[in-house]
Amino acid sequence: MSEMSAMNRKIIQNLAETFSRQIKHFNRTEMECLIRLFNGLLGDQSDRRAANGLDRGKFRNILHKTFGMTDDMIMDRVFHAFDKDNDGYVSVKEWTEGLSVFLRGTLDEKIRYCFDVYDLNGDGHISREEMFHMLKNSLIRQPTEEDPDEGIKDLVEIALKKMDHDHDGRLSYTDFEKAVREEDLLLEAFGTCLPDAKSILAFEQQAFQDPLEN
Repeated sequence: MSEMSAMNRKIIQNLAETFSRQIKHFNRTEMECLIRLFNGLLGDQSDRRAANGLDRGKFRNILHKTFGMTDDMIMDRVFHAFDKDNDGYVSVKEWTEGLSVFLRGTLDEKIRYCFDVYDLNGDGHISREEMFHMLKNSLIRQPTEEDPDEGIKDLVEIALKKMDHDHDGRLSYTDFEKAVREEDLLLEAFGTCLPDAKSILAFEQQAFQDPLEN
């Protein structure tokens, strides 16, 4: 092992040790693997952008190719949920923090994550308009439908009837949380923003290899 690679390995180990104390759901070895994966992904970007972290395009590519996501609006919102400081890049800490919920989050963590994804303008509510845009984006239109928007408006009203507990015509976090706890299928009511079990297993098997094997 060269002096430089030994130094890099030490840096990654120290970072993993720090993150594993601050971030739930991953042990130190898993954290080290995620940091190595992050560094490998950065290698595909230019030096200038790589210094900041994963850009939107690279991150969306991971969501599409690794986790099978196809909805552009939802992928952008997932990127935003990971990019906590809103600088347009996912840093190594944001990467590990985001994946802890994305892959292994508790129900509480996933409720908060999904709500943040669906709250398109970040005002603390999911409005009728936001529901309409997300459902319109995610549903496959039938060419025989004369006015597909009417069907989507009906779905919005059904969602509100089921989830809007305070009857103010929009969903607060409290509304959303209560609805999901009553019926967990509503967690991803407005679009798929979490990976399925098969995708999680495949990602973890690939990511959590022994670092010495890579």
